[in-house]
Amino acid sequence: MKRARGAVPAGLLIAASALGQEVQITVSSRAGDRLTPKPSVGFAEGAAAGAGFRLDTTVRHQTLEGFGAAFNEAGIICLNSLPAAEQERVLAGIFDPAAGAGFSLMKLDVAGNDFMSAGPWYTYAEKPFDVELSSFSIARDLGPNGVATFVKRARRHGNFRLQAYMDYPPDWMLIDAERFQDVDPKYFEVLARYYLRYVEEYARQGLAIDFLSPFNELGIYTKIPFWKIRDLVRDHLGPLFERAGVTTKLQTPEFLSRENAYWNAPTVLDDPGARRFLTALAFHGYDEPVANTAWARAMVMLSQRYPDLPLWMTEYCHAYQAGTPKSLKLPALDFDDGDFWGNRIFTDLEAHASAWLYWNLILDERGGPWLVSPVHGNPDHNVQHAVVIIDRKAKRVTWTGTYWYLAHFSRFVRPGAVRIGVSGKLDGVRCLAFQTPEGETVAQLLNSRAQPARLALEDEGRTVALELAPRSITTARWRR
Repeated sequence: MKRARGAVPAGLLIAASALGQEVQITVSSRAGDRLTPKPSVGFAEGAAAGAGFRLDTTVRHQTLEGFGAAFNEAGIICLNSLPAAEQERVLAGIFDPAAGAGFSLMKLDVAGNDFMSAGPWYTYAEKPFDVELSSFSIARDLGPNGVATFVKRARRHGNFRLQAYMDYPPDWMLIDAERFQDVDPKYFEVLARYYLRYVEEYARQGLAIDFLSPFNELGIYTKIPFWKIRDLVRDHLGPLFERAGVTTKLQTPEFLSRENAYWNAPTVLDDPGARRFLTALAFHGYDEPVANTAWARAMVMLSQRYPDLPLWMTEYCHAYQAGTPKSLKLPALDFDDGDFWGNRIFTDLEAHASAWLYWNLILDERGGPWLVSPVHGNPDHNVQHAVVIIDRKAKRVTWTGTYWYLAHFSRFVRPGAVRIGVSGKLDGVRCLAFQTPEGETVAQLLNSRAQPARLALEDEGRTVALELAPRSITTARWRR
């Protein structure tokens, strides 16, 4: 990818190395660095002097599953507006783990949502009362603007796992599809087979669905209560997937917020029959936490209550419909917006999230195109922000601040890395650290200040002195 123009800050200072071990530095900053490699530096013997952070490898927290965003029809529509070579450059910038961000975990919807924009609202079994699912078809997903096509094209540039979820089943499965929108229990077995058909049809296309969350943001979309989710998983979906021998792992429904997860997850997870089929707790970020807020702490409490169940932050974005203030112009093209997302990623990982997924991967200069279907909770003028913005008229690509900050995690904190202990405090600066399966230590340093930040980073009695550029994220890596 092209590097953004602009002055390059000094970036860091280092005391003379007594050990000679290289620390590789990569920076993205307000001044113009974009995943820019800096000269390697080294450790000096001795403990840190002054403000800084100390790493503790004996403290081991969650194992990371991956970072990424969502495939939607809106994204491939925007992508297809570019010349062919530029389309591939964009995909490489997102998925190539060496030259791009290397997104490692992606999500997609089981049919319709508010950004499935290539046609009208749809499900995979539109024929009314088709309990045999004879009309089931993923043909739309295989078209030039389809999400399966989007996934296949992305796979040419990098490897990633897939998590799927659903806003709505076919309307004929609902009690009062116009208003009440609960799922009629008489269709639970059919609904379970509907999910299985989806997994099987995608597998026939060479696309394994690694994880499945049965519903999304209950109460906003499908109005099925949580006790029915428990029964659906325990008595129908879990046993059917087990009998079929599919490798897809089931997750909780995607809770609207951390607060929503805290109050409602136990309804599903405290039932042993349902719990045995579930492998992760999925939640969204729309209660706008910052560090040390009550709901961030609540996620820590959930991780303690279910210590063997990973927490996944599976959706978050700027969207006026989701409460983003109108004072922020969407889509947000300014690099500085990345600091907002950097702090959100830090907060969720500190609260033991094992995965972090933004919402739309690609949108256009208007924050769309969006699908309008009010009965399914999809309004008009649904302006949102994405990781990458493509101006379809000007044929111009903007790699947003969201992209650059998320890329530092997705490229360098690969699946299987373990978050380790970090102590220390410096106003306006945050630090997270990880150990990779390959034996590398990765430290992510976030400087939210408008000024440089000098600090010492200590690891096993050795210290490296760093200067972080203003409004930046810095990745430091070394092998033990």
